[in-house]
Amino acid sequence: MAKKDQRTDAAREKDREKWMARFQVRLALQPGVDRAVVLQAVEDVTAHCADTGEHPRTAFGDPDAYAVQTAARLVPADRAARARQRNAVVDTIDSVLKKARDVSGL
Repeated sequence: MAKKDQRTDAAREKDREKWMARFQVRLALQPGVDRAVVLQAVEDVTAHCADTGEHPRTAFGDPDAYAVQTAARLVPADRAARARQRNAVVDTIDSVLKKARDVSGL
């Protein structure tokens, strides 16, 4: 019986690690999010789960949705807006360069 409990615990830990990894990646992709924001969010989630014993999915739901919520809460609106604008400019330049390469056959 102890072996089954160990397998269950290992599976639960692996699932927790997957949730945290996905949350971190999705959070890092949000506009205006920097390393400090990711570290703060991971610390908050880890502390909550340690205090309550809850799995992050139980406590916070889908990691993608929670990443969006967390970014909205921790990133100032003006910084997020500037990052979105900068990303749009970079995407536009990238698109123009791609079209230029296609036209020139490079």
